Amino acid sequence: MKQKNTTGQTRHNQNRRDFLKKSSIVGASVVVTTTVPAAALANAADQAPEIEQQKGYHVTQHVIDYYKSAAI
Repeated sequence: MKQKNTTGQTRHNQNRRDFLKKSSIVGASVVVTTTVPAAALANAADQAPEIEQQKGYHVTQHVIDYYKSAAI
């Protein structure tokens, strides 16, 4: 009759447990690193002031100077 090698099975089970522990830690760290930057960017976007963009013709000091120099 064959005897089971219990030390080999115990070592195999321990290796499996270690692998599962390490993979869960790695998985959790991936989730944290992908979620935290997105949350930080969302907060930064909420705090950014909205700049109103004018459309069409803009009268600036440069344009006023040009018209003054062109009027002879």
